[in-house]
Amino acid sequence: MTAGESGQPLANLPHSDLQALERAWSDALEKVSGANQQLDLSRGKPGAEQLSLSVALEATIAGNYISADGTDTRNYGGLMGITEARDLGAEIMGVPAAEIMAAGNSSLNLMHLVLSTALTLGLWGDDRKWRNSETVKVLTPVPGYDRHFVLCQHFGMEMVNIPMLENGPDMQRAAELAAADPSIKAIWCVPKYANPTGNTYSDDVVTALAELPNRAAANDFIVLWDNAYAVHHLEQPGDTLASIRDAATTAATDEHVVQFASTSKITFAGAGVGFVASGAKVLQNLMAHLSVQTVGPDKVNQLRHARFLNGRVAEHMAAHAEILRPKFALVEEILTEQLGDLAIAEWTQPKGGYFVSLDLLPGLAKQVVTMAKESGLALTPAGATFPYGFDPDDRNVRIAPTFGSLPELAGAMEILTLCVKLASARQLLAQS
Repeated sequence: MTAGESGQPLANLPHSDLQALERAWSDALEKVSGANQQLDLSRGKPGAEQLSLSVALEATIAGNYISADGTDTRNYGGLMGITEARDLGAEIMGVPAAEIMAAGNSSLNLMHLVLSTALTLGLWGDDRKWRNSETVKVLTPVPGYDRHFVLCQHFGMEMVNIPMLENGPDMQRAAELAAADPSIKAIWCVPKYANPTGNTYSDDVVTALAELPNRAAANDFIVLWDNAYAVHHLEQPGDTLASIRDAATTAATDEHVVQFASTSKITFAGAGVGFVASGAKVLQNLMAHLSVQTVGPDKVNQLRHARFLNGRVAEHMAAHAEILRPKFALVEEILTEQLGDLAIAEWTQPKGGYFVSLDLLPGLAKQVVTMAKESGLALTPAGATFPYGFDPDDRNVRIAPTFGSLPELAGAMEILTLCVKLASARQLLAQS
């Protein structure tokens, strides 16, 4: 049954028509539920076909473990990473290689390192340590990335929500909050194809973020720039993101912007290379903290990534896009066909990244996620795109279309849209 069968918003239908649709959708959901289905739209993981694009990684070493500067990558040392890996980071991040540390497989680990260093040692080699403050708060654009929220909770940092607008975070609100409260120490950003909305920050927002440390009451404020989807376009040309590094240089805040990226969704998600970029003082203090934990990253993995990707990142990501584009198109097609006329949901149409953000009628996200689970479809928990798992309107659902095959995705979207229609009809019937 398609949305077009009603021909108008659900809220405008007579009670009897809405009851008939509720019965029809309930029957349809029962027919497609169960059967030991294990459909999953919960995490933004690369599919097997994407991972296979990087099988040639294994052949790049071919017995030659020596990097361009003569380093034997099999041995200890090299906390900043090998030269070729830092060059790869520069290609992905648009930052000079000298300002980049290439590390292990996880940018999340580097985010943990930055927060830990800011709390304990300080990022600048002076007495500015977040632990000196009784309370540490972080600005969190919402809806946003659940891993950022988990990191803040892990370190006992209080999160302060600011709205995510079409062109990025509400920077007027962010500046007001940061200027009024010295316990606000940072802001999280996913600036390109943001998780989950798919938004890319405008030039004005990038400039405002680079200037935010100057406007903040805290003299140890940092911008946490998690550019996880920097090269993850679905179409060409993809979105253009202004350089936070250039904007921060102009604003003289380059030591207060820390950028992250990785190859996790470029090559092998569990065996990639993570990157962190910032000013010289910040990198020096990160190294001091990191040196207690390790005597060097996996440089063999860095070398194989550099040999496989350097100079051909765009070509490689175009192959990813060929795989992902039909999946995102299918999600858009089914959402439009099934929900487009009913005025019960809104969703994003990203040009890149890994997610589609779906907003339902207020009060329905938890119900829809539960209904979907009972029908054999796993979704990201309702509220996960907000700090503490609390979506004040209980309406946002994150869709991750990337992992499954097209037939699996079609089956998952059939269940999801039926759950949305059924929950919406029942809510409207209860209110009538």
